[in-house]
Amino acid sequence: MDLQQSTIQLKEAIDTLHDRYLAHSEPADRTDHEFFEKVKRETTPHFTLAQEWFEQAEVFVKSREVSVHPNQIQSTHENIEMLILHSYYLDVDKNRYKNLYNSSHYVLDMVLDNL
Repeated sequence: MDLQQSTIQLKEAIDTLHDRYLAHSEPADRTDHEFFEKVKRETTPHFTLAQEWFEQAEVFVKSREVSVHPNQIQSTHENIEMLILHSYYLDVDKNRYKNLYNSSHYVLDMVLDNL
C-alpha cells in the first residue's frame, strides 16, 4: 500500500474511532478481561495501519521538500495511537480527544496535499 492509500485509510479509521467515542458515554471496566480481548482484537489493525503510515510518511518527509516536518509525523503517530485507545476506554476529556482528532486530521491532510 502506498502513502496516499494508507493516509486515506487512516483518516477513515480515525473517523470511525471518533464516531465510536461519541456513541459511548461510559468508561469501560478496566478489569474486564473479555473487554480487554475485544479491544486488543479490534485495535490491532488500527495500530498496524498507523505504524505502516508512520514509516512511509517519515521517509517521505525526510526525502523531499514538503510543508510537513518529521516531528509532526512523530507527534501525529503518537496522537493516533492515543485516539485508538481513548476511543475504547473513554478516559479523556472530550476537548482533549477533539484536539487529538483535529490535529491528526490536519497533518494527514497536509501529507495528502504534498503528495
